[in-house]
Amino acid sequence: MTSIPSSLTTPMTQRLELSDAQFRRISQLIHQRAGIVLADHKRDMVYNRLVRRLRTLGLDDFGHYLSLLEGNTESTEWQAFINSLTTNLTAFFREAHHFPTLAEHAAKRRGEYRVWSAAASTGEEPYSIAMTLAQTLGNAPGRWRVHASDIDTEVLNKAQAGIYRQEELKTLTHQQLQNWFMRGTGPHAGLVKVRPELSNFVDFSSVNLLERHYNVPGPFDAIFCRNVMIYFDKATQQAILRRFIPLLKPGGLLFAGHSENFSHLVHEFSLRGQTVYALGKENA
Repeated sequence: MTSIPSSLTTPMTQRLELSDAQFRRISQLIHQRAGIVLADHKRDMVYNRLVRRLRTLGLDDFGHYLSLLEGNTESTEWQAFINSLTTNLTAFFREAHHFPTLAEHAAKRRGEYRVWSAAASTGEEPYSIAMTLAQTLGNAPGRWRVHASDIDTEVLNKAQAGIYRQEELKTLTHQQLQNWFMRGTGPHAGLVKVRPELSNFVDFSSVNLLERHYNVPGPFDAIFCRNVMIYFDKATQQAILRRFIPLLKPGGLLFAGHSENFSHLVHEFSLRGQTVYALGKENA
């Protein structure tokens, strides 16, 4: 049997070297572009995620990949780089205690109730917000709206499509499933899709929280920014919180993740509940 030359198999089978200097440079670049802080223990994660990009591009050296990125600051590969290194852990009604608080707040407010899901990932969070508002405020046009954004364009595309595996909806009630999702049949068996009656109230856009100005349709009654600030340093967290202030209506709420604490970062926000902050005085 004819053997395959080792030069042809090496790039696909041999572990590539990721030097200390290359890891440091990757850490610097993702911090500059997305604000993400990569600790040393994330090195294997970085390798495993980026090596897939190298394979796709036909590269066998991290140095060549870094040269490709830094050789063109406008390259589309930058988005793939960011997508590779963002973490997307989410679920429907994750941190469930937030949603009764949202419902209570929405019921007291006047006019169109607007919410921004600032790290929407694959869509479970904004659709959970939408289900809560639909149940609380009804589905009359102009009564409420959700804007969902993320820096990762791949997960945002999935969110906009609104298609999930049935097992991903295990936290939903039978009534929620019946009201807001359509079951797939035939080749789509085992999948569900968000009904237009819900998805029509949710808009999507790509937003990098490091940007000085966010292209979002504020001001909002509530902002969900959960489990993303933990990847930023304190200075970045503080800058983002300050950019949120003009995007929140007086008495608006900011929902944070279970391991995030903003109490001492920006004095305009005061703690109103478990990882829930209010801007200024409550104005029902």
